[in-house]
Amino acid sequence: MSKAPFLLEIGLEEMPARFVTGAMQQLQERVEEFLQQEQLGYESIEAYSTPRRLAVIVKGLDTKQADVVEEARGPSKEIALDEDGEWSKAAIGFSKGKGASLDDLEIKETENGEYVFVRVEKKGKDTAVLLQQMQDVITSMTFPKNMRWGHYSLRFVRPIHWIAAIFADSVIPFEITDVKTSRQSYGHRFLGTAVEITDVEAYRETLLQEHVLAHPEERKKAIVQQINMIEEEQGWQVPMDDELLEEVNNLVEYPTALFGQYEESFLELPKDVLITSMKEHQRYFPVEDKNGTLLPYFVTVRNGDHEHLENVQKGNEKVLTARLQDAMFFYQEDLKLNIDETTNKLDHIVYHEELGSVGDKVRRIQTLAKSYADAFQADEKEQEVAQRTAAIAKFDLVTYMVDEFSELQGRMGEVYALKAGEAEEVAIAINEHYMPRSAGDTPAQSRAGAIVSVADKMDTIVTSFSIGLKPTGSQDPYALRRQAAGIVQTLLFHEVPADLGDLVSEAIQIAKTNGIEIADAANLQEEIEEFFRMRIKNQLLDTGIRYDVIDSILAKKIKRVDVLQAAAQFLNEKANDPAFKRTVEALSRVTNIAKNTALEEAVISRDLFEQNEEIVLYESYLQVQAELPAAMKRSDIASAYLTLEQLVPVIDNYFEEIMVMSDNEALKNNRLALMAHLSVLIQSFADFRKLVLTST
Repeated sequence: MSKAPFLLEIGLEEMPARFVTGAMQQLQERVEEFLQQEQLGYESIEAYSTPRRLAVIVKGLDTKQADVVEEARGPSKEIALDEDGEWSKAAIGFSKGKGASLDDLEIKETENGEYVFVRVEKKGKDTAVLLQQMQDVITSMTFPKNMRWGHYSLRFVRPIHWIAAIFADSVIPFEITDVKTSRQSYGHRFLGTAVEITDVEAYRETLLQEHVLAHPEERKKAIVQQINMIEEEQGWQVPMDDELLEEVNNLVEYPTALFGQYEESFLELPKDVLITSMKEHQRYFPVEDKNGTLLPYFVTVRNGDHEHLENVQKGNEKVLTARLQDAMFFYQEDLKLNIDETTNKLDHIVYHEELGSVGDKVRRIQTLAKSYADAFQADEKEQEVAQRTAAIAKFDLVTYMVDEFSELQGRMGEVYALKAGEAEEVAIAINEHYMPRSAGDTPAQSRAGAIVSVADKMDTIVTSFSIGLKPTGSQDPYALRRQAAGIVQTLLFHEVPADLGDLVSEAIQIAKTNGIEIADAANLQEEIEEFFRMRIKNQLLDTGIRYDVIDSILAKKIKRVDVLQAAAQFLNEKANDPAFKRTVEALSRVTNIAKNTALEEAVISRDLFEQNEEIVLYESYLQVQAELPAAMKRSDIASAYLTLEQLVPVIDNYFEEIMVMSDNEALKNNRLALMAHLSVLIQSFADFRKLVLTST
């Protein structure tokens, strides 16, 4: 079958940098899905993107679908033949519907009886015709934010200005918002011109002549190489922030790196202020010496060539200087503030109309931190640090600097607290209580910082849920999922020996005491525990734990997170042990037979034991009851499991000799009672019934 390359390029107004990579990947995925759906073979597919274009090139694409012969089943023999053995109206209709003649019909035997079949040859369609459906592929794309333009109803990431769609040597005809497909593409907005794509295979080279590096990885590589050259020439080091590099890469089509400088006096500003001013607001890379000390220089990337770089440098320096002058003013003014007086201003900042002020939240955090300090087993010094931290943790929210640079909250709190003479441990904990700030961030390292961090995040989750602000689908405006994951991460890092359910319950009680209206505390507790269950599940999946192992340890009420993780890791490894299957079967048998027995009604009477196996199992139960909870409490999962594993031969012998469902009601209830109590112990470790083990 003949093959040819296919190019699809969508030209747009400049897209937000954060959308570009995802949009490129989505276009590639949707084109791949389309080709698979239409059964069109191809050799490879490659995606391209710049701020002004999304494109894919499919190499070695079949020029038409393959012809296929399908066997279609029609009515049963009884319906297909009339009384005289002739084809019935049903059979005739079936043959016409398939475009076949009656001579093509044949009767075949199937598992369900005899049916009429016909072989239908389906001619493949030309790929050029099928590719016109690229119109639907494009218009079906979705983005975090869309826009409409003109009188068109299409919602897209940005207005479409051109569409190049070329297969073999022909343009694939379709149009979107009155933009018709053609061979025409456009180069760099200022350095390039309109260009005809005459050879799909030469797409990259054609655009390069018009000052466009279309391949994002090639563009990124060029940026890194140019920055490395500046480093080498100047004797600097430029920390390569991957997120910033990705953003800069998606802001330019033809990158040229250059550097500028700012007044050395600005180095008096905290390092985080300087880096934030450069990175977050100007997309500049900060510059350090070989020892990691910040230097009064920056590296930026121009969307253009080397012409008039000195003018570009001066322009960037002017913009950054204005930023840093503002930052210096904010910094100097903030240093005049008194921390306790500033904290009092939080009473005048609305946290949420139904939840009071930020000051109200701070007071809840203080109370909660005092309670959580015991859960963290904090010593007297750590408790003092945690209390002072909780009292002033949010003071920097009313500083000029954080008002201008919100991403510096906590970081500026640490700086200002040190300047104001607060203990270093308190200053560090103020910054740490926001941690982890993102999925890849570390939790608070100090115990005081961790206590306040968990208190703050738990209060946010509980109070948000209490007024119905729960995450739905992809919507999570208060980042509650991230905050819950942060709590889990912090509890694991510090190996906090406290039940997660108890931490939730305490936060609910404190919220109620502080005037938050909670109609049904039990239901709220259940909702939040389920919310945490999903966060723990995701955490364990990310560490490579099997889904069935996760289901088994999360089957019951969530208790200590560190114990859950340790049990999950233990079972994940144990699942590959051939002998494990016997243990699972024995323990699951107990749980299964006890599932309908209410524990509160299950009273064990030793006087009703008739056989030795009952006595042996009961005594084994008492031993497990004495050893298992203690082992779980100290997170000794191996010992806890061993106590259960030692039950296996006892359980097997019991079921060989004992009929639990005896005709004697008293005996049956007594045996079920033993099963129920034993089942509770087993399930305090895991619900072994949920494990999926293959036979060996």
